[in-house]
Amino acid sequence: MKILSVTGRLLALALALAIPAAFAQSSGTLLVANQKDHTLSLIDPVTATQTIAIQEDRITGHEVTTSPDGRTAYVPIYGDAGVGRPGTDGHEMLVIDIPSHKITSTVDFGHGVRPHLPVYDTHRNILYVSTELDQAITAIDPRTLKILYKIPTGAAESHMFALSHDGRFAYTTNVGPSSVSVLDLDTHKTLDIIHLGEAGAVRVQRISISNDDKLLFTSDWDKPRLAVIDTTTRKLKTWVPLPGTGYGSTPTHDGRYLILCLSKSAKVAVIDLSNFSVVRTIDVPSQPQEVLIRPDGLVAYVSCNADHKVAAIDLKTWKVQSLIDAGNLADGLAWSNISSTATGGGH
Repeated sequence: MKILSVTGRLLALALALAIPAAFAQSSGTLLVANQKDHTLSLIDPVTATQTIAIQEDRITGHEVTTSPDGRTAYVPIYGDAGVGRPGTDGHEMLVIDIPSHKITSTVDFGHGVRPHLPVYDTHRNILYVSTELDQAITAIDPRTLKILYKIPTGAAESHMFALSHDGRFAYTTNVGPSSVSVLDLDTHKTLDIIHLGEAGAVRVQRISISNDDKLLFTSDWDKPRLAVIDTTTRKLKTWVPLPGTGYGSTPTHDGRYLILCLSKSAKVAVIDLSNFSVVRTIDVPSQPQEVLIRPDGLVAYVSCNADHKVAAIDLKTWKVQSLIDAGNLADGLAWSNISSTATGGGH
């Protein structure tokens, strides 16, 4: 028994030395929506490997979110086109049980709406989905999967959105109109539309919000600059020049930095939010799309569309510690607090 005990300790020590401290998260699963493969990847963050790719059998999911208990994933099926382009109009959302790796239900919106981004509102226990062709975000009861109501955005191509941390507002990016809509989550009304330029002169796509809810961040899709919007005045505060065209972003947990994908440059920019300066760039695989910071705040995951990879960045050293294989056109990211090794197993 003593020999076994010593052997066990040696094995644990070897594993600890082999895995950087920032990656020694004992539980949790990273989810990746793979557009071209029509799959949802489940990735073990400790081994940095995909344990399973769940087939959607539909075309195609771009984004994903999870329930607060981590057991359920929600994947809207957008269609086969890009925003504002001709193609099929998706009309449903998949509900996936993460432990069993099975699609357990669907939500049918009743007509083609191009449902895109799902976000779980923990203040109201409501799931919101951007329903682009309805020019709205749609509220769904996650317990009954019934559609409750729609909040109009007052603009076309409301593709992505962010919720304020205080639970009061949603902010949508409206791609074609070059604007951001401000939605009241209590009254279900559009409060304002913030115009960032003439329609077509500026193209905004993805959006994030500061930890204190005071600032919004959205990049010009065509020019290397980041729009910073003051949520109190609901006006553009400044444009931040970038070393490349920006895309998805998120603030670090301490609120000091914004991590921003430079999708055409195969880099990630780190922006100091105290003075809106780019303090470093980090090389990643081609076409970085979206950033998700792990709940412990130690690692940022970046989906890299063209190379079928997810880059894991150590936020203490600002270095890529791992490149994880995902699916073709890896895009949306989400986190489940259920360990991938505790689910149905890799198969």
